[in-house]
Amino acid sequence: MSQRPNPLPRLHRWRTNVVQIPLLTMITVVCGSLSLLVSFADKSGRAQHRIARVWARALVWGSGSSLTVRGAENLRKHPVAVYASNHTSYMDTPVIFAALPFQFRILAKKELWPIVFIGWYLDRSGQIPIDTANPRSTLSSLGVGVKALRSGVPLFVFPEGGRTSDGELRPFLSGAAYLAIRAQVPLVPIALSGVYDLLPIHTRHFYPCKLTLSVGKPIETAGMTPRQTDALTAQLRSAIESLLLPESTSAAETVAEPAVRA
Repeated sequence: MSQRPNPLPRLHRWRTNVVQIPLLTMITVVCGSLSLLVSFADKSGRAQHRIARVWARALVWGSGSSLTVRGAENLRKHPVAVYASNHTSYMDTPVIFAALPFQFRILAKKELWPIVFIGWYLDRSGQIPIDTANPRSTLSSLGVGVKALRSGVPLFVFPEGGRTSDGELRPFLSGAAYLAIRAQVPLVPIALSGVYDLLPIHTRHFYPCKLTLSVGKPIETAGMTPRQTDALTAQLRSAIESLLLPESTSAAETVAEPAVRA
């Protein structure tokens, strides 16, 4: 159940319009420009990823929220994996970048690429655009993702394909499971809590919350075939649903560390 007041108190709306939006816009412009510049010199992507983590943590801080990571040990069990999370808000991406302590690539909607600074970063840092409305384009993007995994680069996917409109988990697309099976790497479930209340799809005003990123145990795919994609997708959704339960204590709790590491 959402904890966000409706209507939102005037103080929160005033603070968003006068303080937070100008501040977060400035942070995005500065970090986006710096990332674009270093991309011409650093082909490994490490410097860009460090900048992305600085940007992400600055946005979480600027939103007035705190971030807690549960099950952080599950992020380090495999050097390469597909990480998949529920999608609740525009702030999901900053939360993911702030929490994951390694370099990775994301599969994101191609509509983000034309956006100034955000699109530049996505393009120059090697993120993978996906057009869910075009099956042929989607298959091509998944092929690029499989190649990235086989080359040793972890991937991150929002299997719902878009943000939830009511905070509830939506049906999952099969892309994350397909990628994990084709590359024979683990599929790691992640659940985001509090981010919907912070900035749901129908508003541009922040409501500072306690944000939680919960990481479940990796789901092994060794020996699985593409015919099992739907079954694995259902297993992934069930795992994320379990992580979203209030009583879920399946993972150890650690606060996201302040240092920025690649």
